[in-house]
Amino acid sequence: MKRVTGIGGIFFKARDPQALAAWYRQHLGLAVEDWGGVAFKWADDSPSGTTIWSPFKDDTGYFAPSTAPFMINFRVADLHALLAALRAEGCQVLEKVDESEYGKFGWVIDPEGNKLELWEPPAGS
Repeated sequence: MKRVTGIGGIFFKARDPQALAAWYRQHLGLAVEDWGGVAFKWADDSPSGTTIWSPFKDDTGYFAPSTAPFMINFRVADLHALLAALRAEGCQVLEKVDESEYGKFGWVIDPEGNKLELWEPPAGS
């Protein structure tokens, strides 16, 4: 079974996400979109693939239960199979799974308490 197939996104907390995004736009040339982040398009074997860069407000609860100021989103091939394997291996897997038009999302906590988001993109992306 394939596990991680790539990095789907880098998410981090910021005191002022809009001002920080503006700095990245001005000084590093990032094409920050209206929703506040950047979708880097892959140029290699997956032309429809993207990696997201996105600052979140510093008081977001989205990274909980982790207290880390970041969260990495990993692309996966089969979310439900991977979550089952991680549970069988004794990993701390959060019970919640979200499924929407954006794909399937699950979460696991690493040994240092960092929350990792696992994302199975929708078919064809």
